[in-house]
Amino acid sequence: MDESAVDGTHAPNPDIRYRWMMRAEARDTVSPGGARAMTSLTVGFPAHNEAENIGPMIEMARTKVGPLVDDLEIVVVDDGSSDDTATIVRAMAEDDPRIRLIEHPVNLGYGAAVRDAIWSASKELVFFTDSDRQFDLGEIERFLPRIDGADMVIGYRYARSDPWHRRLFGHGWSWLVNLLFGYVARDVDCAFKLFRRTVIETVHVSSGGAMFSAEFLVRAKLAGFRIVEEPVSHYPRLAGSQSGSRPDVILRAFRELFRLRWAMWTGQ
Repeated sequence: MDESAVDGTHAPNPDIRYRWMMRAEARDTVSPGGARAMTSLTVGFPAHNEAENIGPMIEMARTKVGPLVDDLEIVVVDDGSSDDTATIVRAMAEDDPRIRLIEHPVNLGYGAAVRDAIWSASKELVFFTDSDRQFDLGEIERFLPRIDGADMVIGYRYARSDPWHRRLFGHGWSWLVNLLFGYVARDVDCAFKLFRRTVIETVHVSSGGAMFSAEFLVRAKLAGFRIVEEPVSHYPRLAGSQSGSRPDVILRAFRELFRLRWAMWTGQ
């Protein structure tokens, strides 16, 4: 695994860059008249107790994503953090009008944080990822040209850098979602997703927990949106702690998953 830099950036995975470098050539969208089309993008970050990570993530969005688009918006949802996450974002927003902070007074769950981040987006393209510095936002450069032929470009972790039990659960979860709803995605919960604004204007997601991504993809698929997949690098968490493997989080996800399957079976 490549070494991670102190500022939260990562050395690109050479395997992925080699395999997909040809796709990155056409980053700029060209209109029929030959002029480059405007690209506006909202980057959404759900965050819960990510004081050590949120600053570097915002800076990565500004330095690595900002130059790729004409109009950038950064939305951070602080999901009831007990640390200085909101304070850090608020200070950065004072110096950069592109940054917007949404605060939950209490912890509502991962899905609620993602939902508020992306459904408050004001740009034509919307992207969300986690605030834990486990992804290199520069890899969105390969996603932008692919959105020309799709409604959603979703990542799958090329080599997931998580403890074995999280990798095992992740594989099992994706297998179960694909079993219950037909093929949805290779890596359902990979938090590296780019999509058109029309998707969130059409799809309603009720899950407020860890089942958010599964429901989002299932409903987008049923609505007929075109979904393509792209590999992304994944890096070890450098700071903070993960909450997705807590028993209460997992149980909530399973309850919401089977509730969704039952609702679709019964036409509710």
